[in-house]
Amino acid sequence: MNVEQHVTALADLDGSQLRQRWEQEMGGPAPSVSPKMLRLALGYQLQAKAFGDLPGPARRKLAQLANGKSRSRPISAGMRLVREWHGITHVVTIDDHGAVHWNGREWKSLSAVACAITGQHWSGPAFFGLRKTVPS
Repeated sequence: MNVEQHVTALADLDGSQLRQRWEQEMGGPAPSVSPKMLRLALGYQLQAKAFGDLPGPARRKLAQLANGKSRSRPISAGMRLVREWHGITHVVTIDDHGAVHWNGREWKSLSAVACAITGQHWSGPAFFGLRKTVPS
């Protein structure tokens, strides 16, 4: 059977059979969700095993949206971020290769710059206004 046939066959399974199939495929107990949701999750897992899962950034963005917490606007080449902190205006630029520049040097991340500015650990995207709360 190919992946499409395996996924299609899930429609014929009841809740108990879906849980059993989950344990066979995933090697652990099924999550406590409705049969409909379990069918969707199992279908996704079967496809991810066959074709590969989503890349990390896509998974993180989906998790942020699903949790209704926040989302970050990605940085892009040529971007200029401005933030005032304790009366001093700080300007960060993103070069053509995506590198972060502030105060005459290159930094590994926006969070590293935010930490240097404030002396505390900050989320760089939050500090520079790239992270917004998603309305519920």
